Amino acid sequence: MDYEGKASEVADFLLSYMSDDTGWKVCKKSNDVIVSWRPSSKFPGNVYKGEGIVSDCPERVWECLKPIPNGLRVKWDNNVKNFELLEQITEDISVCRTVTPSAAMGIIAPRDFVDVILVKRYEDGIITSNATNVSHPGCPPQSGYVRGFNHPCGCICVPVSGEPNKTHVFSFFQTDLGGFLPHSVVDSFFPSSMTEFYRNLTKAVKSLV
Repeated sequence: MDYEGKASEVADFLLSYMSDDTGWKVCKKSNDVIVSWRPSSKFPGNVYKGEGIVSDCPERVWECLKPIPNGLRVKWDNNVKNFELLEQITEDISVCRTVTPSAAMGIIAPRDFVDVILVKRYEDGIITSNATNVSHPGCPPQSGYVRGFNHPCGCICVPVSGEPNKTHVFSFFQTDLGGFLPHSVVDSFFPSSMTEFYRNLTKAVKSLV
């Protein structure tokens, strides 16, 4: 499988999602984030966009978002129970398995996702994580978990001009949770989950020493 090619395509998709304002509808607002959605072109569901300002520089915010085993994200993100490295493709590209806990009062069973992930930095200071589903011989579907499928998704840390201690954080989720979940459950889960994501990210960044 062309892991590098797939990962590079995701980076292009995420930048296009960030710059294209067409068709987004706001579905949830809080002090930390605005969550919007529009129909996905990748699967019969929605792509969700979160955007908010986090009070610290991009490098420190990135420390909390970095997709690595035993990283900080497993500690603060309630939707990430475990994160495993399956294969390191290049210095910046890896194939990983993410395990999520049950959610929505048990309606959503534990799931796992296998993704190729690209960490990409741009000359203007933007730092991104870019992920999409792949198959990997070292991680077939496992009992006890519903195999879900992430379509182009990730996080983008953008420096705020003139304010070095602030970061504009964009997040994109377009996930086929698998199983036979009612659309109403999925449509309510992601906006609430993303609001919690930003609230917990802000707390995690503040707690950095």
